Amino acid sequence: MTQPAADLTARRMAPATDRNRAPILAVLRDALPKTGTVLEIASGTGQHAVYFAAALPGLTWQPSDLDATHRESIAAWTAHDKVANVRPPLAVDVRQEPWGIDAVDAIVCINMIHIAPWAAADALFAGAGRRLSAGGVLYLYGPYRRNGAHTAPSNEAFDRQLRVADADWGVRDMEAVIALGAAQGLTCAEPIPMPANNFSLVFRKAG
Repeated sequence: MTQPAADLTARRMAPATDRNRAPILAVLRDALPKTGTVLEIASGTGQHAVYFAAALPGLTWQPSDLDATHRESIAAWTAHDKVANVRPPLAVDVRQEPWGIDAVDAIVCINMIHIAPWAAADALFAGAGRRLSAGGVLYLYGPYRRNGAHTAPSNEAFDRQLRVADADWGVRDMEAVIALGAAQGLTCAEPIPMPANNFSLVFRKAG
């Protein structure tokens, strides 16, 4: 059956999503609770949201994105894949309250904090500290510097590209990110190396 042109146009695609979604899901299966509500920050196209929600049916997935085109794409992917446990996307800017949701069991944020001002990372952790239930999880994925150095030449080149695009962007120091979590009572487990020189960071709120 031919898909409507409007549906194809609305459903945006990010090639990196197809490459990283399976390794990320493997971490999320262990890190996230089996039931509850997951808020995804900066959901982008929505490909991750429908993929993770379909694989983790005990969870209710709440996507969000500040970009209206992305929210349209998220809704289109949800309708296309017929995923019942994905809510309509919220327009969330982590630097501004309210977010539209006050209590969650987990927060997932993939590839955001290096493509946003440092103030956004600070606000993300502050918001997570207020909203996560006891034992709740904040999951971050992306490239990081460690001990002040890039982990690969490709990440160093990527960092330069980001800073040319916006001086407030850039690959973040893992230690600084972990310190943001500690300030909000969120303890980071051992960083998990991921493909393409990325890392998964799993923070947990004290229970």
